[in-house]
Amino acid sequence: MTLATAADNDDSRPTSSGSGTQRFHFYDIAQKVIEQIHSEADSHAHQTWRSYAGNENKASQGKEGNIYGIEHPSQTGVIYVTDRATNLGFSYGDPEWANFGQGAPEVGHIDGCVDKPTSIEIPAAAMEYAPASGTKELRSAVANLYNEIYRKDKKSKYTFENVCIVPGGRAGLTRVAAAIGDINVGYFLPEYTAYEQMLSIFKRFVPIPTTLEEETNYHIDPDTIRKEIAGRGLGLIASSNPRNPTGQLIEGEELHELVKIARQRHTTLVMDEFYSSYIYSHDPSENGRTVSISEYVDDVNSDPVIIIDGLTKNFRLPGWRVCWIVGPKSVISSVSSCGSFLEGGANHPLQLAAIPFLDPVTYKNEAKHLQIHFRAKRDYVLKRLEEIGLRVRVQPVATFYVWLDLSSLPSPINIGLSFFEECLHEKVIVVPGIFFDVNPAHRRELFESPCHHFVRLSFGPPMEELEKGLDGIARGEFGYFWLLKQPANTLSFPTVVHKFKHPQVPLK
Repeated sequence: MTLATAADNDDSRPTSSGSGTQRFHFYDIAQKVIEQIHSEADSHAHQTWRSYAGNENKASQGKEGNIYGIEHPSQTGVIYVTDRATNLGFSYGDPEWANFGQGAPEVGHIDGCVDKPTSIEIPAAAMEYAPASGTKELRSAVANLYNEIYRKDKKSKYTFENVCIVPGGRAGLTRVAAAIGDINVGYFLPEYTAYEQMLSIFKRFVPIPTTLEEETNYHIDPDTIRKEIAGRGLGLIASSNPRNPTGQLIEGEELHELVKIARQRHTTLVMDEFYSSYIYSHDPSENGRTVSISEYVDDVNSDPVIIIDGLTKNFRLPGWRVCWIVGPKSVISSVSSCGSFLEGGANHPLQLAAIPFLDPVTYKNEAKHLQIHFRAKRDYVLKRLEEIGLRVRVQPVATFYVWLDLSSLPSPINIGLSFFEECLHEKVIVVPGIFFDVNPAHRRELFESPCHHFVRLSFGPPMEELEKGLDGIARGEFGYFWLLKQPANTLSFPTVVHKFKHPQVPLK
């Protein structure tokens, strides 16, 4: 519904003030707009998202394609918001923009952290393909890291045969998904957006979601796991830990209990541990402490536990695409075979360059200084949001994300997609919550999503970018929210149109 339509349907008409300036009863118009937004069809923000290839409403229409037999997958949240922002002039490194949408940490210098190499030597042998499972040297370094940090008191140790090197975390998830048989696969909402493609592209298994509640701090507890396995016949459970996007964490005895349940119920656990160094649940005196389910594995070759991690987050090297899968030898053999037909393996020279980072002392020191730096950024963002009037109900104890509940705001900016569009007007990028409603079949409307009233904000960028972005949110106050707070007789037509108007980008 446009502003003009609202005016046509309202009894309000232009009136002449003493100064000769025409004014509308814009408060009433705004209220009428708000009252009429009940579904996707009423929302410009939602129709814009639906206009992108792969985002068609499968709950109400058939599939369309330009080339016979070829389908277009939906975009992940980061890709969509970046594309929308790019249409409005955004580019990486643009000092006018603040990108709270990118799921990566800042890559520049941080006091106390390892300085990254800007060039590497490439031996002649590294110009050849590396094995699909990775080089033996790097696989051995990964195994040693887990043994030294998490398994010193364990008889069963990881070896290189328990490690597969992969070109990125999504490649790791995809290899595992390709190896899953005809079983029910459980996962939890909200969850990392790439899980949707992973759970939909392979048709052998059945994905079954469980929604976590804000009232319980989005916590995954052993009783829930036990109940879901028994009630839904789950053969495998996939979960991020620490959790993206909520910033929550399973650790200690509860994590230990999950391994026991998996062992007893013959259910495989696939744990995405990419944020294992971004932990703030402890006292700062304990900085450097990291979390991994590997600490509670008894037998590395028989316990049904698979771990995916890498240099991407914990060493702030997303561009290297050097990650790994850790698990029983039989699993590593399977995912290595899958890699031979999926993507062929990780970059050979960078596998060699990655080995020094995996020294256990270096790893712990890196985690310590990451936690100092990112805890300060987290605290700053939470404080600024509260000052703006956006109190975070479930504060993150891990990762570098804030899961922001908008439900207390007036409609329509209490909807993640609308909030996102209003933020674009202030050159700020956030990710609407619906992208974390991992819904492989796309069988429900966005307005029915449990993540509909949320956005994810990343405090991964440098502090100066966080300051700029929060200034933008505070300055803009989201258009409609700003309008409703103003006395009706103080609003001039140009000002209101400026505030009301979503960024107008041609629909694709």
